[in-house]
Amino acid sequence: MIPTIVILSFNSSETIGETIKSAKSLSDDIFVIDSGSTDDTASIVTREGAQILYHPFENYGSQRNWAIDNVTGKYSWQLHLDADEQITAGLSTEIANLPIDTNYSGFLIPRYLRFMNRLLRHNLAPTFHMRLFRVGSARCEVRHYDQHFICSGTVAPLKAAMIDDIRMPLTEWTRRHNLWADAEVRELLSRDVEGRIQGKFLGNSIEKKRQLRKLYNELPLFVRPFLLFFYRYIVRLGFLDGKEGLVFCVLQTFWFRFLVDAKLFEAAQKADPS
Repeated sequence: MIPTIVILSFNSSETIGETIKSAKSLSDDIFVIDSGSTDDTASIVTREGAQILYHPFENYGSQRNWAIDNVTGKYSWQLHLDADEQITAGLSTEIANLPIDTNYSGFLIPRYLRFMNRLLRHNLAPTFHMRLFRVGSARCEVRHYDQHFICSGTVAPLKAAMIDDIRMPLTEWTRRHNLWADAEVRELLSRDVEGRIQGKFLGNSIEKKRQLRKLYNELPLFVRPFLLFFYRYIVRLGFLDGKEGLVFCVLQTFWFRFLVDAKLFEAAQKADPS
């Protein structure tokens, strides 16, 4: 199977070149959807031989769905990546060997993180993302944060992984997480369920994670970040990822989730000042 590859970018000059190079190991049909980069992203995309389209960014889901609607690729499958995600040699081989007439409509891909130049093998390792699907069979969720693709047909997991290569400095990384905390608060306060993947203990890996997140959200504010940190860092052996794993787990697991709780607490105070 050879898919058309779709990559989202914005000021991604540090990573977009490696992402496209890894994509070329699998496909000769690569599109980059850029939302107005002011760095060298566009010139790198052109140099690497990918096609570039421009669309203003509203939110992640809208950008993904615009790409689905507007990319006219030459293959009947699409693989979606972020600008800092790389296809490993094993994943390229596994996808290339998939039969194009498979009965499945989509495939879940495991993803590992490379953080501060270290591959994290225990912190969020791996997470699964439904990124490879038959054209016309998937849309992206309308969630404010942590969006996944919804596939209308049956899906199956792949074995080989992609790598999320986080190269941005911590100043930018924490700035974005502050914005994502706002988005998560909007999502939790909206309580919308339409157009969203629902949690299922007996579902696929994404549905199981959503069910666990639902249970997490029912725990008391300010207590649950401590419990999540203990689970990921101690129970799931996150401490084996060294100092880089400690930084990641403190910031992404504890600080980010504590920030979400603080913003929820702030919103409740504003709603009921008494």
